[in-house]
Amino acid sequence: MARFVELRRHTDNDGDVLTAEGVAAALRLGAGLAGGYQVAVSTGAQRATQTVGCLLAALGQPVPDGVVVEAGLRSEREDRWRAIAKEAGGDLAAMRSVDPGFVDEEAAGLGAALGRVLERLGDGDRALAVGHSPTNEAAVLGLTGELVAPLGKGAGVLVTADEGAFRVEVLEA
Repeated sequence: MARFVELRRHTDNDGDVLTAEGVAAALRLGAGLAGGYQVAVSTGAQRATQTVGCLLAALGQPVPDGVVVEAGLRSEREDRWRAIAKEAGGDLAAMRSVDPGFVDEEAAGLGAALGRVLERLGDGDRALAVGHSPTNEAAVLGLTGELVAPLGKGAGVLVTADEGAFRVEVLEA
């Protein structure tokens, strides 16, 4: 039973709001998405929810289960993530070397949230989820054990779950 989550980073923002450039980028990106989503997911942050809205508006397809919030895809410890990123750079492997306990604990929780998104889906269903970096990368690590390179704004990964095995493909913005 294959299920798919397209996990993307929000587009350009100023604080928790997309910039005009971020809105335009999300609309361009949305027009080129594969589509066929059963559900769309936001972390609950305004910039993620705005990105989801723009992607779906440009895609122009129905999403039967609507847009939902999976708050577990957003860390409650964003300040710690920023501090580690400042020290190590945006690469998750480097962040692990700075504070492996924190990164691994966060990855486990974020990965569980990504797993909950997959559990919502039936055989062959797809979800579109929009979150943040480096927590998107940490969610992939926590769920699949795979390290992915830092995601640029609008970029993402396609996580495929099939009979207990995972495959991760990088998606450009």
